[in-house]
Amino acid sequence: MSQPTSTRVDKWLWSVRAFKTRTSAGDACASGKVRINGEPAKPASKVVVGDRVEARRGARQLVFEVTAIVEKRVGAAVAATCYVDYSPVEPQAERGPAIPGGARDRGAGRPTKRDRRVIDQLRGRDSGAGHDNDAGRDND
Repeated sequence: MSQPTSTRVDKWLWSVRAFKTRTSAGDACASGKVRINGEPAKPASKVVVGDRVEARRGARQLVFEVTAIVEKRVGAAVAATCYVDYSPVEPQAERGPAIPGGARDRGAGRPTKRDRRVIDQLRGRDSGAGHDNDAGRDND
């Protein structure tokens, strides 16, 4: 079977994992967020080896040079060989604030007692104030 010489831009963007679904790649093309060699691209626009494809996904700007044509979704390792990535590096400030000790991984669950003490200390709170474990007991 011979290698195709061109394919649709929406299909190529989906195949190399630039977009999660082919529909979202097509929607990006239709809304003017994808360009091929500086020209606005429709979903059915053809890409060939050597084309420069620029796409916006949210706030992120993606810039690729096509090195191989793929028509079916491939694994991440294979996808990386199908383009040269010229995308600008996302600055740390846009990724979100880095809060030492206060930021927790999503799904990490409730903070432990030790974590809570560290968080309270960072926020300038006294974690032991107002807590009397013997309150209400008779000390006979």
